[in-house]
Amino acid sequence: MILVTTLRELHGKKVGTAIEELHRSEHDLAGELLSLADQQKVNHEIFHVARDISRWSQEHVHRLAQAGQEYMLALDPAPEDEPSLAARMKQMTAEVTGRFQEPGLLLLAGLRHLHQTAAGVSLDWELLAQTAQAVQDEQLLALAQDCHPQTLRQLRWTNAMLKETSAQVIVGT
Repeated sequence: MILVTTLRELHGKKVGTAIEELHRSEHDLAGELLSLADQQKVNHEIFHVARDISRWSQEHVHRLAQAGQEYMLALDPAPEDEPSLAARMKQMTAEVTGRFQEPGLLLLAGLRHLHQTAAGVSLDWELLAQTAQAVQDEQLLALAQDCHPQTLRQLRWTNAMLKETSAQVIVGT
């Protein structure tokens, strides 16, 4: 009986760590989407779509915080609605130092980074779903099954935007 309890506690800590990491990743993705939208106010498609799909990650953060309570986690359920000061400073520093002198290159760099972040979040959802199956946590599995498709849509959007803008920016067509 003691061994079973100890194993359950050990699994609970590991599951909690997976939830915590995904919560952080989703929070970062929401912030990066908002940051990109803030950079691209003149590009209406990117501005509006990035803001819209950032809400999915914001909702995921909230839902993960709720799920984390089952694993004794105290996660912040309310992600920031606007890019963090650190993200804005990072963007301004890159612009000031001339790292990306052209707005198009700045957009490509932002989309590329955003795509990598979304891919990492997608992988985290896969890991959480597999973990939920292994520990037979039906609620956690349902959460992963509800949220992961939205992350996949975010990933497809960043991929489409990269394909659409890369040739225009690099070749100048």
